[in-house]
Amino acid sequence: MSTRLKITQVKSSIGGKQNQRDTLRTLGLKRIGDVSAHEDTPSVRGMIATVSHLITVEEVD
Repeated sequence: MSTRLKITQVKSSIGGKQNQRDTLRTLGLKRIGDVSAHEDTPSVRGMIATVSHLITVEEVD
Protein backbone atom coordinates (compact mmCIF):
# COMPACT_ATOMS: atom_id res chain seq x y z
CA MET A 1 0.00 0.00 0.00
CA SER A 2 1.36 3.40 -0.92
CA THR A 3 1.75 6.19 1.56
CA ARG A 4 -0.58 9.18 1.50
CA LEU A 5 0.48 12.68 2.47
CA LYS A 6 -1.72 15.15 4.32
CA ILE A 7 -0.77 18.66 3.21
CA THR A 8 -1.96 21.73 5.14
CA GLN A 9 -1.45 25.35 4.08
CA VAL A 10 -0.17 27.39 7.05
CA LYS A 11 0.99 30.62 5.38
CA SER A 12 -0.47 32.92 2.75
CA SER A 13 0.65 32.91 -0.87
CA ILE A 14 0.22 36.69 -1.12
CA GLY A 15 3.49 38.24 -2.22
CA GLY A 16 4.82 34.91 -3.44
CA LYS A 17 5.94 34.08 -6.93
CA GLN A 18 3.36 33.04 -9.52
CA ASN A 19 4.75 29.50 -9.76
CA GLN A 20 4.31 29.05 -6.00
CA ARG A 21 0.69 30.25 -6.15
CA ASP A 22 0.07 27.90 -9.08
CA THR A 23 1.65 25.00 -7.18
CA LEU A 24 -0.57 25.57 -4.14
CA ARG A 25 -3.63 25.61 -6.39
CA THR A 26 -2.49 22.40 -8.10
CA LEU A 27 -2.15 20.76 -4.69
CA GLY A 28 -5.75 21.80 -3.97
CA LEU A 29 -4.96 24.53 -1.45
CA LYS A 30 -6.73 27.88 -1.71
CA ARG A 31 -6.46 29.48 1.72
CA ILE A 32 -4.76 29.12 5.09
CA GLY A 33 -6.04 26.06 6.91
CA ASP A 34 -6.99 24.13 3.78
CA VAL A 35 -6.03 20.44 3.84
CA SER A 36 -5.54 18.04 0.94
CA ALA A 37 -4.34 14.46 0.66
CA HIS A 38 -2.16 13.08 -2.13
CA GLU A 39 -0.25 9.91 -2.93
CA ASP A 40 3.46 10.06 -2.15
CA THR A 41 4.91 10.34 -5.66
CA PRO A 42 8.02 12.10 -6.98
CA SER A 43 5.91 14.76 -8.73
CA VAL A 44 4.02 15.59 -5.53
CA ARG A 45 7.30 15.67 -3.59
CA GLY A 46 8.63 18.20 -6.11
CA MET A 47 5.57 20.41 -5.63
CA ILE A 48 5.98 20.13 -1.86
CA ALA A 49 9.61 21.25 -2.17
CA THR A 50 8.53 24.32 -4.17
CA VAL A 51 6.17 25.58 -1.44
CA SER A 52 7.67 23.93 1.65
CA HIS A 53 7.78 27.27 3.50
CA LEU A 54 4.00 27.69 3.12
CA ILE A 55 2.77 24.21 4.09
CA THR A 56 3.13 21.38 6.59
CA VAL A 57 3.21 17.73 5.51
CA GLU A 58 2.21 14.63 7.48
CA GLU A 59 2.26 10.99 6.46
CA VAL A 60 -1.10 9.23 6.72
CA ASP A 61 -1.66 5.51 6.37
